Amino acid sequence: MKTLTFCICLITASLAPAAEKPPCCRETAPTTPLTDKSLYQLDSTWTSDVGKEIKLGVLRGRPQIVAMFFTSCEYACPVIVENMKAIELALPAALRGKVDFLLVSFDVEHDSPAALKAYREKKQLANANWTLLRGREDDVRELAALLGINYQRDARGQFSHSNIISVLNAEGEVSFQQTGLNKDPKETVAALEKLLAVIPGSSTP
Repeated sequence: MKTLTFCICLITASLAPAAEKPPCCRETAPTTPLTDKSLYQLDSTWTSDVGKEIKLGVLRGRPQIVAMFFTSCEYACPVIVENMKAIELALPAALRGKVDFLLVSFDVEHDSPAALKAYREKKQLANANWTLLRGREDDVRELAALLGINYQRDARGQFSHSNIISVLNAEGEVSFQQTGLNKDPKETVAALEKLLAVIPGSSTP
């Protein structure tokens, strides 16, 4: 009986679906050249919570909801993440799987891939469409500037920063920004619906 049970367990395990990879681990096919407004032109290298080093261009092909944060934030960042989740829930069901979400850390000293992974688990951010990244100080500063985000570290290691959620189109260009905390997501959702309407196969039936 033990042998039979062991065999059944092996069969069940082999039939179980593999864990879904986050957007940063998808394979991307070469496409047309990027415009000079695309953030995906940046040559910086980033490390994800799964330990993979990437260029931002691997995220090309879907709209991205982007925010900058740090895992030890005591106030604004948890609210920003919840606001991003609210945008996700406010999308029509048929579109939710066609939009990705990106969090990039300010804290280059403490937000290791392991810290980002723990944050993903704590906040229950699905692998399927959420990417968490860390980078070098200069690269973080450059990306923040391009997103219009100001930030500064205080004596306690906390960061004061702009509270901005950006919408990137499939080519990595900023097409809309939601500024402030706990905003009604309807304008952001409308911007996303407009972007998805021009991507083949992405519009609602």
